[in-house]
Amino acid sequence: MLRSMRLPIVGVRQIKLPVSDLARSARWYSDLFDLELAAEFYEESAVRGVVLADHDAGFVIGLREREYCASQPVLDGFDVCAFAVSTPEQMTTVTARCDELGVVHGEIEDRGEFGVAMDVPDPDGTVLRFVAGPHTGPAGSFFGLAFGAGPPEFYDQPRLSF
Repeated sequence: MLRSMRLPIVGVRQIKLPVSDLARSARWYSDLFDLELAAEFYEESAVRGVVLADHDAGFVIGLREREYCASQPVLDGFDVCAFAVSTPEQMTTVTARCDELGVVHGEIEDRGEFGVAMDVPDPDGTVLRFVAGPHTGPAGSFFGLAFGAGPPEFYDQPRLSF
């Protein structure tokens, strides 16, 4: 559906994640991404959330104690976001940083025309994906992936109506 006016969005500003141990997760995210503490949220006699910022890249990661999140979500094994890495060759910088910090990470996976990707689980098992390569085809293009026994299969017509 073609709309008359597009929203003036220029990027993603914040990712906010539920965590089981705020101090441990704040340290982990700060170390991995070189983030600085930009804000914290104090309620019921304790700090329950923080905002960690990368002012150069222009993004923040918010962390909140799971116990104080609506519905107390558990995202173990779920890839909530993907961070863009400039080139496939630079993915080795991500693995080197993980190795330096003793952070568990997956292998760099070749995704064919979609570049390369690597998953890094945080201390709660929430998966952060790092990707170098295009995120979609050109504007107006579409692809679908069908998962089943064997490798995923591509299809070219949407199956979801909305």
